[in-house]
Amino acid sequence: MIKRLDNVKLNITQQESALLAVAARKLGRQPKYFKIIKKSLDARDKNNIFWVYSIAFSGEDESEKHPVPAKVINPVKVCVIGSGPAGLCCAVRLADRGIAPIVIERGSDVDNRSKTVQLFCTERVLDENCNVQFGEGGAGTFSDGKLNTQTHDGYNRDVLEIFHRFGAPDEILYYNKPHIGSDKLKDIVKAMRQYVISCGGQFLFDTCFTGFNTQNGRVSSVLLKNVKTGKECEMQVDCAVLALGHSARDTFRMLDKNGIYMQPREFAVGVRIEHLAENINRAQYGKYAEKLPTADYKLVSHAHERTVFTFCMCPGGVVIPAASENGGVVVNGMSDFARDGANSNSALMVQLKKQDFGEGLFDGMDFQRKTEQAAYRVAGSSYKAPCQLYGDFAADRQSYKFGEVLPSYAAGVEFAPICEVLPKVATEALKAAIPDMDRRLRGFASPDAVLTGVESRFSSPVRIVRGEDMQSVSVKGLYPCGEGSGYSGGITSSAADGIKIADFICEEHK
Repeated sequence: MIKRLDNVKLNITQQESALLAVAARKLGRQPKYFKIIKKSLDARDKNNIFWVYSIAFSGEDESEKHPVPAKVINPVKVCVIGSGPAGLCCAVRLADRGIAPIVIERGSDVDNRSKTVQLFCTERVLDENCNVQFGEGGAGTFSDGKLNTQTHDGYNRDVLEIFHRFGAPDEILYYNKPHIGSDKLKDIVKAMRQYVISCGGQFLFDTCFTGFNTQNGRVSSVLLKNVKTGKECEMQVDCAVLALGHSARDTFRMLDKNGIYMQPREFAVGVRIEHLAENINRAQYGKYAEKLPTADYKLVSHAHERTVFTFCMCPGGVVIPAASENGGVVVNGMSDFARDGANSNSALMVQLKKQDFGEGLFDGMDFQRKTEQAAYRVAGSSYKAPCQLYGDFAADRQSYKFGEVLPSYAAGVEFAPICEVLPKVATEALKAAIPDMDRRLRGFASPDAVLTGVESRFSSPVRIVRGEDMQSVSVKGLYPCGEGSGYSGGITSSAADGIKIADFICEEHK
């Protein structure tokens, strides 16, 4: 019989092997089965920081059994458009349940994509179809691989188990703030692809979704174009999953022209803020800073009428170029698993309302593009990013030299006023929020903190509306999915949405 014990505390100097001794004392003998269920750090009192665990154990062998994927291939033809977290997890789930999907991705496989991204960082040569936004693994491949989420979807555990199954470290199954790291994610997404192929699935890279045909109100085929050769083709399908990501602007317009009902959404824009990682560690952990993992934080401010919040915080990470359109600059954040970089950064986002950008379907998308083009222009029209020290930003003066924080943005930066990139309501909100956040995280308002812009791809500015059957309300057989369809945000919730869609398809076609 498996026993569970919660609220087991370990001093930060103790090894996890001490948990086995705790289980042995409870059993009266050494456990034959032991598992960590949950792990979190309690740093509320900086003079008394400790790890908190929940553990499961038994005196008997309790080997866990995993379901065997279906052997029989269901003949239904499913096309998954997009290979980000939503598309990949959807494809894996379909393969598990006996359906061999065809995955369409406008970008390249992760190895070639990595080379293209590196070329952009060093030479500032942008490929509009293959970049940090587009390609195998989606935008999540170039991130921290954070798997924590504020949603309580019943599929969240499935997401963790899928990533673990394909190579993610054991700790993602029990750590309360799990992350994989961009260095490990690349191998994981390849392993997921290889599994789908081994089950009879296919991957078509460098292939753009350009349209679709219907018959009796249901999708009957998708139109595709190879972005390298220009060759076009039509593929007959029974259904198509639209796991587009939040940056497929041309595809959104194509869907609108084809009568797919969509709605505008409010979103957020902002900058990346960088501090020295050691300063964030000290602010969070006090005297224990050198004995604990690189610190994270999560902050929200209501000091202005527009809410300001941190998002996608990357401990020991870097700010990366994330543009996907010529003539625009976009930034994002990325960490490797070790989180051992000199700086820590986070998106610092201002929530906008429709009155800030317009009521039209694509007004938000056009607003995003406008800010990205402004960032490109003020930084010299070379894909360098505009940056400003926080102290200068607060005082409305130009920055001329860096202090203790050196920017990590790989494509280079140019000093430029952030107020020339973001709308006035956003800069005013940031000026009110940063000192407010400093009250909860000492040093956050450091004059030397570097602001780099523009962070504009927080979420999709449109939603492809779906019904309770998870299908488009306009065309049956089209399944809007993940961030690009406005139904999730972040790796875990997007991946969970993909799994959910796969299960609906399997039930429809069983």
